Amino acid sequence: MTYAEDNLIPLSAMQHLLFCERQCALIHVERLWAENLFTAEGNWLHEKAHTGKPETRDGVRITRGLPLQSFSLGLSGQADVIEWEPPTEQRIGRKTLVDVLQRSTAEQRAKWRVTPVEYKRGKPKSNDCDRVQLCAQAMCLEEMLGVSIPTGQLFYGEKRRRVDVACDEKLRATTTATAIRLHEIIDNMLTPPAVREKKCDTCSLFHLCLPDATSNTKSAKEYLNRMLQ
Repeated sequence: MTYAEDNLIPLSAMQHLLFCERQCALIHVERLWAENLFTAEGNWLHEKAHTGKPETRDGVRITRGLPLQSFSLGLSGQADVIEWEPPTEQRIGRKTLVDVLQRSTAEQRAKWRVTPVEYKRGKPKSNDCDRVQLCAQAMCLEEMLGVSIPTGQLFYGEKRRRVDVACDEKLRATTTATAIRLHEIIDNMLTPPAVREKKCDTCSLFHLCLPDATSNTKSAKEYLNRMLQ
């Protein structure tokens, strides 16, 4: 399936969806938002990653805040950092990255090592929410430029180090399925019911979602009695 440009969904919604489908709907369907310490730290880290001009280190061009889009996934967004390493015969030098890419053939671009780097606060997670968001960025770049991206990296602020993520077939399948589910929810304006979980305690939308009031409760009377107790 190919999506129209006006039907592209923010790429960041992929992470929201895998964290919690209700959170994703509250943000992207009902347009609700609230900040807490965790979201503020995350926003600061992203802004820091986007700050600065492109630079070249040891033949590798580093760009920040590059716009991304994929019509096959139906996503658009922005990459924190992308590292571009061309083959030896195509060293960038003083030329612009755009100029080198435009003059490259498909065969030459296939030899480039292109690595998206996504910045996250905290530490590596056991679930796929961060990895899927990174893989979606890689798939956007592949569609836009005709390059192959086997690996991306996640930088975690708490650990102050990068983690390699293989964009293998399994992760790509999960990413594609997540994008399809994302469009099902947002295109159909669906807001799933709340399910009270431990992760609710750190969600910035806790007081807008009201999981204690709406999940595992048969009636308003039962909820009030439980609160009084």
